[in-house]
Amino acid sequence: MQFERKFTLSRVITKLPYFTVIVMLLLILTANFAQAQQMATGIIKGSVKASDGTPAEFVTIALKGTSYGTTVNSEGHYTLKNIAPGSYTISASFVGLNTQTKQINVTAGETTILDFILTEDKKQLEEVYVKDYKANKFLRKETDDIAKLPLKNLENPQVYTVVTNELMQEQIVSNYNDAFKNIPGAGIPLVYNNGRSSQLSRGFTTPNLVRNSISGFDYNSVDPANLEKIEAIKGPSGTLFNSTVTSFGGLFNRITKKPYDTFGGNIGYTGGGFDLSRLTADINTPLTADKSILLRVNTALHSEHSFQDAGYTRSVFLAPSFVFKVNDRLDISLEAELSNYGATSAYRLAPYAKSKYHNIKDLPIDYDRSFANNNLNYTSKQYDIFGNINYKISDQWRSQTSFVKTYSTTNGYVTQFALTSDTGIRRNVIKEDFPYYGVDVQQNFIGDFKIGKLRNRLVIGGDYYNQKSNWAQVSVNMPIINFTKPGLAYNNFNPDKVSALMAAAPLTATNYTQTNQSTYAAYASDVINFTDQLSAMVSLRVDRFENKGTYYAYNDSTAGKYGQTALAPKFGLVYQVIKDKVSLFGNYMNGFSNNGGTDVNGGTFKPSQANQWEGGVKLDLWQHRISSTISYYDISVTNTTRQDPNNAAFSIQDGTQLSKGVEAELLANPLTGLNIVAGYAYNNSKYTAGDASILGLRPAASGPDRMLNLWMSYQFMDGQVKGLGFGAGANHGSQSYQTNTQTFKFVIPAYTLIDATAFYDRPKYRIGVKVDNLTNQKYWSFRLAPQNPTRVSISMNFKIK
Repeated sequence: MQFERKFTLSRVITKLPYFTVIVMLLLILTANFAQAQQMATGIIKGSVKASDGTPAEFVTIALKGTSYGTTVNSEGHYTLKNIAPGSYTISASFVGLNTQTKQINVTAGETTILDFILTEDKKQLEEVYVKDYKANKFLRKETDDIAKLPLKNLENPQVYTVVTNELMQEQIVSNYNDAFKNIPGAGIPLVYNNGRSSQLSRGFTTPNLVRNSISGFDYNSVDPANLEKIEAIKGPSGTLFNSTVTSFGGLFNRITKKPYDTFGGNIGYTGGGFDLSRLTADINTPLTADKSILLRVNTALHSEHSFQDAGYTRSVFLAPSFVFKVNDRLDISLEAELSNYGATSAYRLAPYAKSKYHNIKDLPIDYDRSFANNNLNYTSKQYDIFGNINYKISDQWRSQTSFVKTYSTTNGYVTQFALTSDTGIRRNVIKEDFPYYGVDVQQNFIGDFKIGKLRNRLVIGGDYYNQKSNWAQVSVNMPIINFTKPGLAYNNFNPDKVSALMAAAPLTATNYTQTNQSTYAAYASDVINFTDQLSAMVSLRVDRFENKGTYYAYNDSTAGKYGQTALAPKFGLVYQVIKDKVSLFGNYMNGFSNNGGTDVNGGTFKPSQANQWEGGVKLDLWQHRISSTISYYDISVTNTTRQDPNNAAFSIQDGTQLSKGVEAELLANPLTGLNIVAGYAYNNSKYTAGDASILGLRPAASGPDRMLNLWMSYQFMDGQVKGLGFGAGANHGSQSYQTNTQTFKFVIPAYTLIDATAFYDRPKYRIGVKVDNLTNQKYWSFRLAPQNPTRVSISMNFKIK
């Protein structure tokens, strides 16, 4: 019947139960080292808060007379490990706050708790907020997500960008895709049906399918109401992340809001052009007096129309999250994301390959016409559940168990257009019911211990991922119309006309199909500190991919079944030229993509591989006022498949692609209240082997080869206008291609966008005004979708404390 459920012995040995046994054996061995180290040294940990009780992130903790030190994380906590027994002076310091020092005694084998409450150094200020004193309010580079380890940015040989909730709030981001304006090289988003989207990363189209460092596979739009930050992780990252949900250019990891231990939140409303109306709420509260059970709920009601003559989006989104702190070693979290999303299909246009027009700006097609109808719409639903169990095994080891179950579906009409001549357009419509089901279970053991004098930070993990789909669809083409003067035929694109054509459409094998694919993976990554300034990362992943093929219901058959195994190594080296301020780094990273089909002789294919070499410098200077990363990368892709030129029904595997370039990012706070976010990306991509029609050319999907992003804002920090601020930014992309072959090129022109904002931020409320696309520039995505003209939005936010 449908899918084979038996496995050979060789496949069984790749499954997770065997991996779990190996992990436990390794854990027992390493725990012996950890226990010996624990008995000989002690640990200092605690929290740091401002005088109003809010976490004081970025505060520097230093143990005087030693090289030990750390930075307080975003939750206000710090930990110093492997401290020799004795008496010490410990300090907590940050610009704008009074430095505090305390005496502490460290005992071997014990953890000493020491908390700080820092006061302001300007007594005349009426109110104290951590954000007032944060030297760089959009800087939040310290994260455990990138390496699946507690690793500082300057210690991490990988490049990444973080877009914070604070930056999204200042820019009045009401659409998930707008946040990507702050990521170097992300470009104009590709919006698909269901509202889902992809952006660019190092010249590769990169989907948005990762959530909290595990698969967040969902074929729906992402609502920003539940976003704490977005982490753009650069380069092929197949070692620590599932290659099914990443690209050779990297991945976008969306981090969601988590419950905290005080009552608070906000209620906001944003209204603007194109009938934008958006109501949001973020409510957090402890559910028990001892604050062991916490609840946070984020929700949004969203509605807007297209600037074109038809097109709309309406959605309801709800994201509750719970945390249960069982004891000081164990906590359990459970989250959900639920949505109902109704919309018309995203605009998509294919050019005419023999056209006299070679640039979308020259094509005489109306920018404001949708060529669709609001009655040809669809509904998408999303029911996603996420769970996480954190258990502290010892002071050196902890366990992290995560699970995900997702369901998303689209039901209704989706459309796409193709030009058939220099005046003709064909409108295609698909009536579909596409449910997708996803399951991901991930187990990590994370350790921080010494072997001899070498500090090791190690993650050992296993991952099981499964994705299923049931596709039901009927596709028809409407009669060709003149897109320059469509006349009354323009109105024929409606459900009645479409349904008549669908009733007469011939049956096809793809009217109803099912897919089922799974990935079984094991990985390990170790960061070894040879000295306080020199460290190396050594990582490896083994990945078994099994595609059970496509099931065709009409004849009870399955085709395309295959399985592949891939190894993904990763190496990195970091030398901190100036401790915690300047680091030089280099990395080798690997990613892979599984390939189905066969060659003419029936042979199966290897996974395509991407190998990256990268080097650069990271800076964190002037008490975090300047943070920057500059790097050069070289990505070589091998084993790509293409159509066999001698046998069109088969493929061959001889393609290679090169993608190399420079990326630079700057987050700066040169003056109190002035913040700058800037980025530059240059990408040189080309096919180095493959079909003659594209050989030596830049892939059209690689987007512009040069992109620039800039955001500058100033906020008054004291005086009678305290909280008043202004911001402006720009995004530029060079010319790119929708089609780029030896015989036909279709150009997407360069663009420069300017946005501006003004806001007034007070303890109990915030008011903001935003103007997007201030100069009313016409610009297009890779799918030739016209983008929004000028829009003004007004936002009001009321804070609950």
